[in-house]
Amino acid sequence: MYAKFHNVALQVGQVIVGKDLQVRQALTCLLAGGHLLVEDVPGVGKTTLAHALSISLGLQFNRIQFTSDLLPADVAGISIYDREKGGFAFHPGPIFTQVLLADEINRATPKTQSGLLEAMEERQVSVDGVTRVLPEPFFVIATQNPTHQIGTFPLPESQLDRFLICLSLGYPDAAAERALLMGEDRRRMLKTLPALMAPAELAAAQQSLRQIHAAPALIDYVQALAQASRQSGAFAEGLSPRAALALLQAARAWAALEGRDHVIPEDVQAMLVPVCAHRLRPLKSAQGVALGSRDLVLQLQKSVPL
Repeated sequence: MYAKFHNVALQVGQVIVGKDLQVRQALTCLLAGGHLLVEDVPGVGKTTLAHALSISLGLQFNRIQFTSDLLPADVAGISIYDREKGGFAFHPGPIFTQVLLADEINRATPKTQSGLLEAMEERQVSVDGVTRVLPEPFFVIATQNPTHQIGTFPLPESQLDRFLICLSLGYPDAAAERALLMGEDRRRMLKTLPALMAPAELAAAQQSLRQIHAAPALIDYVQALAQASRQSGAFAEGLSPRAALALLQAARAWAALEGRDHVIPEDVQAMLVPVCAHRLRPLKSAQGVALGSRDLVLQLQKSVPL
């Protein structure tokens, strides 16, 4: 079953050239049943990655362009009075899909951003006092522009915590950029991509992650990392229990994609930055130099013995 994910990674890698690690991290996120946040400058392929993943996995796809005037009802849907039926009829919004691309999520106001919290955590939407279940599987793939750019609203910690993995594509290297310049148009390529999996196969693969063994010593290692983040003094707040669960689940998915039936410490280390860096807000170091979350998480990894 996991061989199909290898084929999906190869196909997406033909569209997103030179970013094999990021494609694998994104697949790990979806296999683990989590939501994905892609943070980078415009024009490096964030939206194309979301399109290619949804098509290759055979999932229904909707896109919302988040803007400052977007309202929660534009995402979840609205009840409109039907004169013929003599009552209100609910018109579902674009969130009722299997993959929702929240494009430039941090350009929407906090009120609209918070409209995703229930959907991302509980896979349901409450509108007009009625709770409606979202399709299965349900993923949010959000893109985010750097917070220093004009017209952005930073995501609050509660929103960031809903994303299992945050990754950055970055600029392509010279060879990859050359391939992009001389190759076929990426939007045209998307239209020709076949679906390599069915939603039922993805759901079965997610269920089988429970069989990926995590030894007690490995659980000790995950706990030690969480405790170290709370006691290091480098972060405003340490990793929550939900973050520790997310790290273990992502490590299981990474191990499965590596073809193993058990988790090793290297799986946890491979997922530590993608899972934890966006959840940790750094404080100034003792030398008075502000370090980024990713650098501090790598320091955290070095400080915790296996």
